[in-house]
Amino acid sequence: MDLSGKRVLLVEDNVINMEIAHAILEEEHLNITEAKNGKEAFEIFQNSRLDEYDVIIMDVMMPVMDGLEATKAIRELEREDAKKIPIIAMTANAFAEDVQLAKNTGMNEHIAKPLDLNKLNDVLKQWL
Repeated sequence: MDLSGKRVLLVEDNVINMEIAHAILEEEHLNITEAKNGKEAFEIFQNSRLDEYDVIIMDVMMPVMDGLEATKAIRELEREDAKKIPIIAMTANAFAEDVQLAKNTGMNEHIAKPLDLNKLNDVLKQWL
């Protein structure tokens, strides 16, 4: 499946993790917008055009507003795409309860750090 041109909102507070994730996504020729925390991600999404983004990849543990809070805020927006956009948790917390908490908050999928290129590609292809 060709992911070229799909639009991703990548949310990560750690500079090194952001660079790694960005490089992996760039390999698939995705268009990437970066946010450094959940509040910034929420504001970017809130101010975007309807259906501007195809997927959000969201770190969970971040300052200002964490990924769970940001996901909840996005899902509560009064716009059609806020309810259906795939939000993928990207976190080092990979216990079953962490995965369930992410899904209960409105995230669609969970990817553990460190990122596995094949797993990320599989998840993106599933949701895109």
